[in-house]
Amino acid sequence: MDNTQNELYESAAYKRSRMAYKWECTFEYFVALFVGDAFLAKLLTYLGFSQAETGIISSLITLAFLFQLVSVFVVRKITNTKLVAILFHSISQLFFMSLYLIPFLPFAAAVKKPLVVICILVAYFGNYMVSTVIFRWGNSFVDPKKRASYTAGKEIISLLSGVVASLGLGFAIDKFAASNNLNGGFIFAAAGILIFCICDLIMLLLIKNDKKPKVAKGEGTSLKDVFLNTLCNKNFLSVVLLMILWDSSRYIVIGFLGTYRNFLFEDMLVVQIITVSGQLARAIFSKPFGKYTEKRTFAKGIELGLIVAAVGMLVNVFATPETAFCLIIYTILYNICLAGVSGNITNITYSYVDSRYFSEASAIKNSIAGLCGFGVTLIGGKIMDAVEANGNMVFGIHMYGQQLLSAISFVMFVITILFTHFVVAKQKVMIQ
Repeated sequence: MDNTQNELYESAAYKRSRMAYKWECTFEYFVALFVGDAFLAKLLTYLGFSQAETGIISSLITLAFLFQLVSVFVVRKITNTKLVAILFHSISQLFFMSLYLIPFLPFAAAVKKPLVVICILVAYFGNYMVSTVIFRWGNSFVDPKKRASYTAGKEIISLLSGVVASLGLGFAIDKFAASNNLNGGFIFAAAGILIFCICDLIMLLLIKNDKKPKVAKGEGTSLKDVFLNTLCNKNFLSVVLLMILWDSSRYIVIGFLGTYRNFLFEDMLVVQIITVSGQLARAIFSKPFGKYTEKRTFAKGIELGLIVAAVGMLVNVFATPETAFCLIIYTILYNICLAGVSGNITNITYSYVDSRYFSEASAIKNSIAGLCGFGVTLIGGKIMDAVEANGNMVFGIHMYGQQLLSAISFVMFVITILFTHFVVAKQKVMIQ
């Protein structure tokens, strides 16, 4: 990197943009916490959804990745990144907030249930329409050689501050539930999301705008050119398969663990303490994983994270009301795994695809993997129903559906580790 580029990355505008992007991701993460896992399961259970239905709806995020395919057709037509990002991102946050207002609508459950699904889909549509655009925009102010460390630092800020947010909501919901006023807890959650949405908007406004198209007119702007540089790229296809394996391995079970966690630990504050323990573990290991990745490759960082995930899922196989501590161990290990996989599986696209096609490549990768992830969630739902219908008995052994799904997930993670080690990690990488 020459001195001119160094001066550019050290300029005031670039430093401000990097800091603003870190905090934008933090406020976005707060919203994700408020509409994810145990909190969403609490809302869905209140509205009358079954465990299987809750698991499938919780995993709609994987199907929603299909919305990124739309961005493939429009990303190169965006001439004002900031305006488009703010518009779609803000709309998505507001629809997430509206989820907690549905219990107050004067409609029957038969109407409220479809409304939940509609709100989730619209929210994720707005989010994923611009997620790769915002990611590329925010990371354009980061030195490519320091990208792993920057991502790790960004995660640590989100995770540590997220501890306060999730504990606060868990405490509030418990207090409202204890006074037979769970609706008050939903209002608290909606108000929190609104505040985070406003803070998110402020951070996006502080990021330096990108008003010029990344590719000159007539140069690589056709869909044919995009697909030639993505789906016709053998190395990129291996990354797509890795993403499919990763999403399938976890979504076969993860959408059903929110209700299981609430079943094993009825107190929402206890549930959030467990969640926070995982977040703290991820924060502690984010920097080490970032340094490990920079010394090696994104693929090696992912591989190490997958090994931790496999161990965690194996432990979760033994989680029952009598051995609930196994789910705590799983939660901690799974979050440590995310320190190695989450950022790297996004950044790895830079290693095999020209950066001019990063947004389109990410959208294609996430959409295909999301569709597969949702497909295995539907299979998981069928398995859950079958186990429950059989009195939680599997081959004559008393076992909850989540335990069986964890065993299946463990086998899938082992396959993913082998693929990462023997295929993806062997490929030549690009530095850009």
